[in-house]
Amino acid sequence: MRDLKKFYIDGEWVAPSGARTLDVINPATEEAFATIALGTNADVDRAVTAARRAFDSFAATSRKDRIALLERIVEQYMARFQELAEAISDEMGAPMKLALEAQAASGVGHFQTMIAVLRNFDFVEERVGFELVREPVGVCALITPWNWPANQIACKVAPALGAGCAMVLKPSEIAPVSGHIIAEILHAAGVPKGVFNLVDGLGPEVGAAMSSHPQVDMVSFTGSTRAGIEVARNAAPTVKRVAQELGGKSANIILPDADLERAVRSGVRSMMSNTGQSCNAPSRMLVPADAMDKAMAIASAVASAIRVGDPKDPGTQMGPLSSEAQWNKVQALIEKGVQEGAVLACGGTGRPEGLNRGYYAKPTVFGRVSNDMTIAREEIFGPVLSILPYKDEEDAIRIANDTDYGLAGYVYSGDIEHARRVGGRIRAGQISLNGAGGNLNAPFGGYKQSGNGREWGAMGLEEFLETKAVLRPAG
Repeated sequence: MRDLKKFYIDGEWVAPSGARTLDVINPATEEAFATIALGTNADVDRAVTAARRAFDSFAATSRKDRIALLERIVEQYMARFQELAEAISDEMGAPMKLALEAQAASGVGHFQTMIAVLRNFDFVEERVGFELVREPVGVCALITPWNWPANQIACKVAPALGAGCAMVLKPSEIAPVSGHIIAEILHAAGVPKGVFNLVDGLGPEVGAAMSSHPQVDMVSFTGSTRAGIEVARNAAPTVKRVAQELGGKSANIILPDADLERAVRSGVRSMMSNTGQSCNAPSRMLVPADAMDKAMAIASAVASAIRVGDPKDPGTQMGPLSSEAQWNKVQALIEKGVQEGAVLACGGTGRPEGLNRGYYAKPTVFGRVSNDMTIAREEIFGPVLSILPYKDEEDAIRIANDTDYGLAGYVYSGDIEHARRVGGRIRAGQISLNGAGGNLNAPFGGYKQSGNGREWGAMGLEEFLETKAVLRPAG
């Protein structure tokens, strides 16, 4: 049992002000393997005060100094890489292959990317009659989710440090262990005391205290749209900057000129990765109406072949959902899909055969889904794919955009230019053509209720900067 009942504040691990604790559950075993303390307003105030005290001196550091700091962080991160991947697997159920190759790898990737961005970023630009100066925004509250814990911490901490900000992090209480390891990594790398602080706790308590704190200049939040609304509401009275990366219900348009077999297989694998617990998952697959039966058959074959089981087993392709609450939500939405008349091609409610404990769900495919069904409207955040028919290209684009969300979109075509034209009409922040993979330099964020602002790469750095115009007299 890991004892994580201390917070990292002002450069040291300190006891919490309160006595409440929370067990961290391994979703594969349903057993506790760590304990955290639950923070209070007093803990948040202490952390914010430390960050405020550290901000001025850190904001004055040079680009060279901050690059050197990030390089030391990368070195320390790599020294803890295996341990970090194992912690992610334990806390949120990622298979070890995914934990190593994607979860932990993306975290260090953001620090490495920020080093490259900083080397070429113009903090001061000469314009006609004035200088454009970019300065750190100040003290930042960082609130991160459980589904990609190291990735989401790193894609906020790296640009915040690169910009010269001080910060307080609240990692998800469901998956906090990786956050504690990253705090140890930052300490070992020599992050000045007070620049980075960590307080564990619940969103309605610690998250609310952070987002409403008058000495916090910016909140960067990743999570559900419902929780994001609360963050914005809490931040509003102090008129602080709020950057949000929220939910998604991304459309995957397979055009008539695409290789249907290849496109469907790719779409299913992408959807089921991370047990469907990715905000940009291609959860609505749009296929020509006359290809529905074939698409359902292909998708069902691929999904049914996915090996679900122990994340520590090298042969496992899909682990459990992150928590009992998430398992219950996914089961209820699968049942809703059946009740509303979608055709269950494979999967369904309950655990996969042979798994009697752990929050495991069956890889599930629904066909003949209409876009007004609950499973096509709500973010399920589980291994559930909905296949929707469309009449023609205009109909496909209409269906893709008929959603409250706008985080990502996917298009498959036999002609890349055709895919690009269709992708250009999807109202979403990131479009993937013909199965293109992620890019840590490309901005990540959404339209509509998928949030505001952008993370990753140079635009991720810009989120943590204020813009100042310095005017010069003529002549």
